[in-house]
Amino acid sequence: MLFIALAKFKKQLSKEVVAQNIKDIESDTKGQVKYLGIYWTLGRYDTVVMFEAPNEKAAMNMVLKRADRMDIEMLVAVPADASSPAGPV
Repeated sequence: MLFIALAKFKKQLSKEVVAQNIKDIESDTKGQVKYLGIYWTLGRYDTVVMFEAPNEKAAMNMVLKRADRMDIEMLVAVPADASSPAGPV
């Protein structure tokens, strides 16, 4: 399954916060989560992350691991291609 996470840091961004996130990402990639893209953003969210996980539970575990540092809105992404039930967009 494909997911998009929109995250806003709760605390001032520091080297320690970034280091903890890198540690979490490395831990996730040894498990069930595959990161497809991580982007810093300007605006409402600090970062946007695209990732694959086998199910919603695995995706939620990834989000909950960061709950002390970030507010995260997670979206399930469904490809909009010609083979989807809605047809091409």
